[in-house]
Amino acid sequence: MNPFEILAVDSKSRARRGRLLTSHGPVETPVFMPVGTQATIKALSPDEVHALGARIILGNTYHLSLRPGAQRIARLGGLHAFMAWPGAILTDSGGFQVFSLATIRTIDEDGVTFQSHIDGSRHRITPESCIEIQELLGSDIAMCFDECTPYPVTRDYAKASMERTVRWARRCRNAHTREDQLLFAIVQGGVFPDLRRACVEALTAMDFPGYAVGSLAVGEPKEVMLDVLETVVPDLPHDKPRYLMGVGMPEDLVEGVWRGIDMFDCVVPTRNARNGMVFTSRGALQIKHSRYADDPEPIEAACTCYTCRTFSRAYLRHLFMAKELLVYRLLSLHNLHYFLTLMESIRDAVMRGSFEEFRRQFYARRCVEEPIAD
Repeated sequence: MNPFEILAVDSKSRARRGRLLTSHGPVETPVFMPVGTQATIKALSPDEVHALGARIILGNTYHLSLRPGAQRIARLGGLHAFMAWPGAILTDSGGFQVFSLATIRTIDEDGVTFQSHIDGSRHRITPESCIEIQELLGSDIAMCFDECTPYPVTRDYAKASMERTVRWARRCRNAHTREDQLLFAIVQGGVFPDLRRACVEALTAMDFPGYAVGSLAVGEPKEVMLDVLETVVPDLPHDKPRYLMGVGMPEDLVEGVWRGIDMFDCVVPTRNARNGMVFTSRGALQIKHSRYADDPEPIEAACTCYTCRTFSRAYLRHLFMAKELLVYRLLSLHNLHYFLTLMESIRDAVMRGSFEEFRRQFYARRCVEEPIAD
């Protein structure tokens, strides 16, 4: 049975409203997945994240395999029990670390050798061990091992990397045994349309339950990212979920959905919160700025999150300037509420057939109001 059901399709774009069935409940799409790299959404408890409306979060194979170790997590009941998360979990394969830890790893046909960023010890991840780790973790969705290519990159390198990613995907498919875990493949090929199409053709022939678009938001201009989506998405199976990895800002979510993406993840809501940036319907603001020192208003008057119902900008600025730990929780609560509410509004708009109007109003609010970002 196909675990993905399409409930509505927008008539003026590629946006869809869907439902993905997982072993830990249904996930309504389009969806934003908060990132819990090391089995925690930073500064927040699982209850808080679930209460905000999140039904799926992301963990990371590379980081969890190093600390505390997949075998230990398995002995303690699997990742869901270990971190007390009641919803679904998607685990990234570690392919992004092939990109981000480029100075301490080597790639060959069989896999990748890492030098641990924690203690310098050497570790090896192959497609087979990547799947073994994710099966031990017990995530609902596992990702095939791939190489996230940098930007810019030569066509020759992108081609060799893409072809290796396809070979690794086949090995991941052969190694995967858990029937309660969906396995998604990752489309690579850099910014080269023919390479992306060739990768899609090869991966869809293997008939994975879902497909991700990788190696975007790695430094390329925004218009390049959108051009790649215009190339890739139409060739992906209509009846399978489409996941844009590591993206992104609010406008990226809107534009991704417009082009047919169903799933997103990014550290932006919580990482930016820890740096004092909070998101509103008019744009982003930096809470540390002196203009908010005497501001009695909440971050956003219409927001219903705990932070906005309870605290002023002045108080939040005071906490941030004093480096009080509470501020990281409060700003993270607000930002995740904003992102998850944005996705709920997108789902409603697609279901009503009014996503084009939603998209227009989304940008109009940013253009008409006085900018508050600095």
